[in-house]
Amino acid sequence: MKVGFIGVGNMGGPMCRNIVRNSNHEVVVFDLDAAAVKACTDLGASMGASVADVAAACDVVITSLPMPKTVEAVALGEDGIAAHAKPGTVYIDLSTNSPAVAKRVAAGMAARGIQMLEAPVSGGVPRAVDGSIVIMVGGEEALCEAQRPLFSSFSGEVVHVGEVGMGSVAKLINNMLAFCNMSAAAEALMMGAKSGIDLRKLDQVISNASGNSAGYRSIAAKAFAGNFKPAFALDLAHKDLRLALELADELGVPGMIAPQVMSLMRMARGMGMGGDDTASVIRVYEKALGQEVRSG
Repeated sequence: MKVGFIGVGNMGGPMCRNIVRNSNHEVVVFDLDAAAVKACTDLGASMGASVADVAAACDVVITSLPMPKTVEAVALGEDGIAAHAKPGTVYIDLSTNSPAVAKRVAAGMAARGIQMLEAPVSGGVPRAVDGSIVIMVGGEEALCEAQRPLFSSFSGEVVHVGEVGMGSVAKLINNMLAFCNMSAAAEALMMGAKSGIDLRKLDQVISNASGNSAGYRSIAAKAFAGNFKPAFALDLAHKDLRLALELADELGVPGMIAPQVMSLMRMARGMGMGGDDTASVIRVYEKALGQEVRSG
């Protein structure tokens, strides 16, 4: 099978390279970043000249893109996938999207005889690299099962969650929860720093007690080391949380916690941290209180 992969950046690149390593598929890649493309072609993928070129040549076309508007443009634009892929092509979008955009793209694809699965992923760059990423799939279940071997070549867990749109719902809820946990952990760690407790001892307690979470572990590790190099950039987290809040508004669910986290993210971005890791939200507390949360 010939698989096209459009968008081989921080997340897409490792997933694409795992497909090359772990399957017998011929993989064709396209990205505006030549270095990102080279990292894939060095392993055996070939380079597509454009989105249209990849779409026309492949049986399955995958995208991993940063913004819903970019997904829609690449999928349905004049030079996009729907306009150039042959009927019967399968389109898989791994991006974090809004349910409404995912449904709109699926309808546009269906009009051209192209089947779509929305398949956002969770686990961040480290799990994209080691192939243990979690994929939540929205779309026809039979189509999901047909593509499961492909998914398995770059993931550890594949969950079919319902029709197109439900993958985005699952992803936005998961990310909202992760960001809320991380922000609560930032506040807790600053309390620890201000109290004078040995932060490593506090970490030992939390890591083995009821306060533990993936969000806590992430922010503690980065804050203690003072390393906010982006594994998942704050700007992208802000986008994901904004989409989650829009979904909550559509569903009539009152926001008691997530809107406060959004405000914290806005403050961090206003301080110039948007390109840094999401864990940078703790630096809002550090700057406000004049004390860093560090532990050797």
